[in-house]
Amino acid sequence: MLDLIVQNARLGDRQDVCDIGVKDGKIAIIEKNLSGKATRTIDAQNRFVTPPFVDSHFHLDSTLSYGQPRINQSGTLLEGIALWGELNPTQTVENFHARAMEFCQWSIARGVLGLRSHVDVTDERLLAVEALLDVREKMKPYMDIQLVAFPQNGYLRSPGAKQNLARALDMGVDVIGGIPHFERTMKDGAHSVRQLCEIAAEKGLLVDMHCDESDDPLSRHIETLSAQTTRLGLEGRVTGSHLTSMHSMDNYYVSKLMALMGEADMQVVANPLINITLQARHDTYPKRRGMTRIKELMEAGINVAFGHDCVMDPWYSLGSHDMLEVAHMGLHVGQMTSVEQIQNCFDAVTINAAKVMQLENYGIAPGNNADFVILDCNSAFDAIRLRPARLYVVRRGKVIASTAQANPTVFIDGGETTIEFTIGATK
Repeated sequence: MLDLIVQNARLGDRQDVCDIGVKDGKIAIIEKNLSGKATRTIDAQNRFVTPPFVDSHFHLDSTLSYGQPRINQSGTLLEGIALWGELNPTQTVENFHARAMEFCQWSIARGVLGLRSHVDVTDERLLAVEALLDVREKMKPYMDIQLVAFPQNGYLRSPGAKQNLARALDMGVDVIGGIPHFERTMKDGAHSVRQLCEIAAEKGLLVDMHCDESDDPLSRHIETLSAQTTRLGLEGRVTGSHLTSMHSMDNYYVSKLMALMGEADMQVVANPLINITLQARHDTYPKRRGMTRIKELMEAGINVAFGHDCVMDPWYSLGSHDMLEVAHMGLHVGQMTSVEQIQNCFDAVTINAAKVMQLENYGIAPGNNADFVILDCNSAFDAIRLRPARLYVVRRGKVIASTAQANPTVFIDGGETTIEFTIGATK
């Protein structure tokens, strides 16, 4: 007796359809015309079934704060940071918690069941850390959340950031973050990378740094991050996020840099929606795209994932946490239009992002967690093309969201909430 059977599911590149049998939260069997009984049966009707979407770079502490205390008029990264500096001191644990919990329902409705969120630790009260640790715990039955201790105003530049980051790690934050390009000097940025990587090596933690989020071709902290990764034996455990300066670097240097990154088994997260919105604001024409070299990095064998980064906050006024929208934008900006490249962009919001987060038992295969999304389409290609409805979102073998109508319904703690992607709609 199985707990769930999904019939007539289309998986990956398979031309035929098969059935998925689930028992005790795990995928027990995948075969054609699966016989046997189940507590619940879903007919996928030849629709595409994919592992859940994973967002490997986000900011839960700032999400859904658009317009508070005002709107980013210049649209620049620096004005966004300044706005956050005004907003953050006015927030309470309850504010952070309410916005993040509401947003997590948006995520579930869109089939996003893995999320790595950076959380600012430069406020000595660490209210956002306290709130998001509780959100992480409350959402465990529904999604995997990792938290990154992120010194938004600089690990060395911001007073108390060193102590605050250490406190955040002691409270239970998962990953060490940094922002070397925002330190006062290039030398300070390099020092911050070294110190943060040494803490990670000592504590056995992962690293994820906002790195070279700049149009400056001489912002080269990813070089230092890769070198420190290799020196300290952190290969595969370190992520460089954004890396937008690579867009402006000369090709010869990049050829050397990518080899160094490959040796370090560096993980890379690009944020297409945000990178192309914030970067190159000082350009006239021709105007740079402002996103790292995703196609070339993938061709070099480096694991590249896409993140959403922001939704309705000081840096980005749009979004509903649809990772297919992120993949769609990444495809266009990266000019990745071959069949293989389109698949690579889909992988960037699924399996590649899961690798960044080191999620265990991820993927549709016997023995893995029964986490998957049934999309109203027939392939990954069409998923990006159409950004279709998530007919069913399944977590550990249980349906936690469905879209049988215009707006999806999320099921949490025995209740049902119809999601409209506007602030306050779920309250």
